[in-house]
Amino acid sequence: MSSPIYNRLPVLRAERSLSRKALADAVGVNFQTIGYLERGDYSPSLELALKLAEYFDLPIEMIFSLKPFEPLSRIANQRDQ
Repeated sequence: MSSPIYNRLPVLRAERSLSRKALADAVGVNFQTIGYLERGDYSPSLELALKLAEYFDLPIEMIFSLKPFEPLSRIANQRDQ
C-alpha cells in the first residue's frame, strides 16, 4: 500500500476563491478529481502535480508532501517570534 499524499489544495483554492470546477478546468481534469485529491482519496500523477504547481505558481513541495503539513498559523507564529 502506498503512503498518503498530503496537500494544501483546499487552502490554496480558498485563498483564491476558486471552486473545484474552476481549478479542474484550469488544469484539465474532472472537478471530482480535485475533490478526491483534497480528501486524500487519490494521489496526483506527476503531470497533474506539475500542472497544479504551475497554476498556483508554487513549487510542488509547497502543495504536496509525504508528511502532514504544519498548520499555516503555526508557521506564521514561528516567524513572528
